[in-house]
Amino acid sequence: MKIRVGVLYGGKSTEHEVSIITAVQAMEYLNKDKYDIIPIYLTKENEMYTGAPLKEMDVYKEPELLKRYCKNVVCYNKDGALVLQNKKGLFKRTIATVDIVIPCVHGYNMEDGNVEGMLETYGIPYTGSDIYGCTVGQDKVFQKQILQAEGVPVTKYTWFYDNEYYEDESKILENVKKIGYPVIVKPARQGSSIGIEIAKTEEELKEAIEEATKYDDKILVEEVINNMCEFNCSVLGSNNFMETSAIEQVMGKDEFLSFNDKYIGNGAKKGASKKMGASKGMVSADRVIPADIPEKLANEINDISKKAFRVLGASGVVRIDFLYDEKAKKCYVNELNTIPGSLSFYLWTPLNKEYDELLDDMINIAVKRYKKKLKKTTIFESNILQGFNGTKGIKGAKKRSN
Repeated sequence: MKIRVGVLYGGKSTEHEVSIITAVQAMEYLNKDKYDIIPIYLTKENEMYTGAPLKEMDVYKEPELLKRYCKNVVCYNKDGALVLQNKKGLFKRTIATVDIVIPCVHGYNMEDGNVEGMLETYGIPYTGSDIYGCTVGQDKVFQKQILQAEGVPVTKYTWFYDNEYYEDESKILENVKKIGYPVIVKPARQGSSIGIEIAKTEEELKEAIEEATKYDDKILVEEVINNMCEFNCSVLGSNNFMETSAIEQVMGKDEFLSFNDKYIGNGAKKGASKKMGASKGMVSADRVIPADIPEKLANEINDISKKAFRVLGASGVVRIDFLYDEKAKKCYVNELNTIPGSLSFYLWTPLNKEYDELLDDMINIAVKRYKKKLKKTTIFESNILQGFNGTKGIKGAKKRSN
């Protein structure tokens, strides 16, 4: 009997379309002999749809096609599985049943633990990091604070909430000045380089902060590393074991790896094969794999990647982005992505781990974690409410207060 795998994606996020690309790629490469593949697509209004047409990119270009040929569903747990039931109509019937979910969501509201919390509530196994790992993975400030506390190298930074900036702008500007220009300004909980700007002067800083606050109320400002190279490394595993991928050197055309570099660039100009779901996603970015770097630096990146993976509570497959100062010969962790674009499969191919094998590994890790969690105590048999007269206690409290 095949395992019924639900691929969950979309949702109310600025990275909605990026999520679709990642999901369609994953559905294309999942082993059809092992798995029944069930799309679970969330629209930007968080309406849930399923149906075979969702495996093709063209259906997303015409919303009416989606509504005509796909089923609008709701979900609930039944006997440890996730049941998708038709939402409309007089008679409720099961459209599909899912044994395990692969979240292919990206961005704020989706990749930050919300989806994982929903799946935990439904009691269904899922791939990737849990709620805690995803929350920390999405919040760049949390990441830096934890990594710094664990001795993992990060760049100089400051952070603040938008209301703090508007209440005392001079204080925030002074804190940034201590870092030294130029700086990079980021919405703390966004991804795919959305809302990120380089500021070389105080005036540019103000403009960059205004742009970042459109996307988040928590803002991160970091130093810009001169003589910089960007390297990425993927990690696969859990807290029991982990392995690292090939290392890539990113060759972005902008001052930092922008949204255009990641998802538009050559992929949009040259097109993409049908196998890649009509878009190459992160594969379209200019890169060198494996990076042409000394063995010592490669070993350092691998070691730091594993340490960051562990201390941030990651699981499944992640991508860790590095900034390297060529002059100072120093490596910094930029950020960890808990659900990287294209699931970073292209970083494993040079090690002869094809995409279908990577997805198999992710599913196996998720099943082992789920079984391990089932053995933990989560409910006490004792009933502390037995014999407790809560109503009388409240009445007594009222009398005493009078």
